[in-house]
Amino acid sequence: MNEVSLLDWFLAFTAIFLLGISKSGLKGLSIFNVTLLALAFGARESTGILIPLLLVGDVFAVLYYNRHTQWRYILRFLPWMISGILIGVFLGKNLPETQFKIGMVIVIFISLGVLTYWDRRKSKKVPTHWTFAGGVGILAGICTMIGNLAGAFTNIFFLAMRLPKNEFVGTAAWLFLITNLFKLPFHIWVWKTITPETVGINLKLLPAILVGLAIGVRIVRRINEKQYRRFILIVTAIGAVVILLR
Repeated sequence: MNEVSLLDWFLAFTAIFLLGISKSGLKGLSIFNVTLLALAFGARESTGILIPLLLVGDVFAVLYYNRHTQWRYILRFLPWMISGILIGVFLGKNLPETQFKIGMVIVIFISLGVLTYWDRRKSKKVPTHWTFAGGVGILAGICTMIGNLAGAFTNIFFLAMRLPKNEFVGTAAWLFLITNLFKLPFHIWVWKTITPETVGINLKLLPAILVGLAIGVRIVRRINEKQYRRFILIVTAIGAVVILLR
């Protein structure tokens, strides 16, 4: 932390700028934020730096997209995600990194394959069994606690529910605000990854997220439903590869 180079700051500002764009509605970019910030500050330390900035973006997204929120999907998914976060708290220090990466990538690609198949069939049927929300939710919770990498799994769930663009963004906004607030005490008192020093870094990076939020809102307005769904599928697939190489 005391030897942060200019390159590290560049990576960090880029990561938080992309975070702002992501929180404005372009879901699927979170893997790049996490990767760049980890390169700048280290994998574990970066998780604590990211949480307060995620909350800034979450508050903006909730205020901007609140009217589009579909609470029935949050209530269906949230308990499972909370369970996954609690598992992730205890797995964080001892989970073998290589096994975690490989397992995550396999799950993401299998899920992407299923989603692509559904899209090509133009089927209106969506998964209703509790095991779908349960399995994806627990994985999302574990991944968001260990590496702030829930995006791919929540994308899969909301895309499977066939939520339109604005409902997708508004529902995800509330889900992440709730779960990131739930994670906050664990980062402060259990993992001790949020400290006065990391809060100082947050203040320096704050302008980057504000600029990203402003630009992202304009980009989202220009994306139609078909392009948006395709964008999320492609970026999630790229993100899975980045996880493996990270």
